[in-house]
Amino acid sequence: MSTRLPVELPKAYRLLNHGPTVLVSCAHGSARNVMAAAWSMPLDFSPPKIAVVIDRATRTRELVDASGEFALNIPSKEMVEATLAVGSVSGRDVDKFQAYGLATFAAEKIAAPLLEGCLGWLECRVIPEPPIQLRHDLFLAEVVAAWADARAFRDGHWSFEDGCPRSIHYIAGGNFFETGTAFSAKPS
Repeated sequence: MSTRLPVELPKAYRLLNHGPTVLVSCAHGSARNVMAAAWSMPLDFSPPKIAVVIDRATRTRELVDASGEFALNIPSKEMVEATLAVGSVSGRDVDKFQAYGLATFAAEKIAAPLLEGCLGWLECRVIPEPPIQLRHDLFLAEVVAAWADARAFRDGHWSFEDGCPRSIHYIAGGNFFETGTAFSAKPS
């Protein structure tokens, strides 16, 4: 099992800045669900805020609307089949955690479960913006806690050393790519 390290909240945006596919987990009462989302992004540093699209027709949307919170889990290539699966079926029809063998652990500040095996976790509380939620299915949220797998993200940065797990990015039609090699540019 990997070591989870806390991520300083002003640096939590770095977990999402490169545009990975995320798994949105949520819970309300005894109900819980998880869905894949390709459209999420950081919005601010302090307090840290994110945006994510959650379609109004989903079970996840019902639970987020009811609870006012959710988690963004950042999967690696090892979770690609589960990522595609939870994005392809409805939580109204199947318990995705059980059906796809998704282990969870408790979040620190929210009720939504966090998924084992991910590279990063952001615990989020919805910032109510009914007009954009209703019109665009866009949710803004404050990140209240953030964690990362020490093998992949440490000292506020993703690690691109050989053998380090990397995030995945959805293209379309069941196709993904894994984050590639990092390089630096120098100002001219």
